Amino acid sequence: MNVARGQKPFVEPLRLGERLREIRRAQQLTLEEVSRRTGVARSTLSKIENDLVSPSFVVVQKLMIGLELDMPQLLKSPRSAPCNAGRRDLTRSGQGEQHPTPTYEHELLSAQLAQKLMTPFKTIVRARSIQAFPDWVRHGGEEFLLVLEGSILLYSEFYEPLQLDAGDSLYFDSDMGHAKVSISDEDALVLSVCAPGERA
Repeated sequence: MNVARGQKPFVEPLRLGERLREIRRAQQLTLEEVSRRTGVARSTLSKIENDLVSPSFVVVQKLMIGLELDMPQLLKSPRSAPCNAGRRDLTRSGQGEQHPTPTYEHELLSAQLAQKLMTPFKTIVRARSIQAFPDWVRHGGEEFLLVLEGSILLYSEFYEPLQLDAGDSLYFDSDMGHAKVSISDEDALVLSVCAPGERA
């Protein structure tokens, strides 16, 4: 067995502009239509798609609401041709890509690795009531979640609220509306892994 020494890991940057263009085209929207839906100027959208500017958190929120997306969908790597095998992407503790929202504080893991099938992230659940959500969270595909710390209530479109405590896990279809709420004294910490809908 050969052990590589001194080689830099092969990682690819997260291409948010390309991902936004992919979503827009999949929804058959023009830049003008996206601008009307989101309240983000057409010129700003064009700059984001062409990687000329990085969107602020406020702009990301507007995109998520206007395009009916959640964070994992927006941050999913764009589709492209298969790449070489042997990739890896290390995320040290606390060094994931931070994406706070009013209800969740996401830490995207393996953010530098494009073309991956799964989207892993840790979430601090800030929400304390289902009323904190204007609508269900939903995204195409499937999701696995594991409660790392604290306790949550998982609300969903077709089931009664389900309490999950530290160590509990759940696998579910994520195009079903859902929302997580902390019920422990401290905000709960959850590990989630999202994947597209093709089933093994």
